[in-house]
Amino acid sequence: MPLVKNVTHIYEPTPLQCGQAVLAMLTGKSVAEIVRLVGTERETTLKQMLDALTHCGVNFKKERKEVQKKEDLPDICVLSLETPHCWHWSLYFKGTFFDPEYGVLEDFPPSNRRYYWEIEEI
Repeated sequence: MPLVKNVTHIYEPTPLQCGQAVLAMLTGKSVAEIVRLVGTERETTLKQMLDALTHCGVNFKKERKEVQKKEDLPDICVLSLETPHCWHWSLYFKGTFFDPEYGVLEDFPPSNRRYYWEIEEI
């Protein structure tokens, strides 16, 4: 499966490319490759994110789950976060948050509501 074994953090190239950066970190592809795949340099929709994961052969659970505490997250997941300014994509990978805007974090980036889609390792 083309899921990376270890994540290399990528900052979003523009303030609208958090989704593309998350997909790039998760798959090991470049942000430019992901932009071509999702078909936009701007915000990514849930459908674009899930279609890209499917296209890249990354297995995930289609159920969106709400989460409050880090301890309740699965080993790997894509996060959708309601931040003070907008909805934002982030990545949680084996105990660490890899956020395209805030960097590598020990806990959630600033957010009010938090949802995730679990990525399955095979």
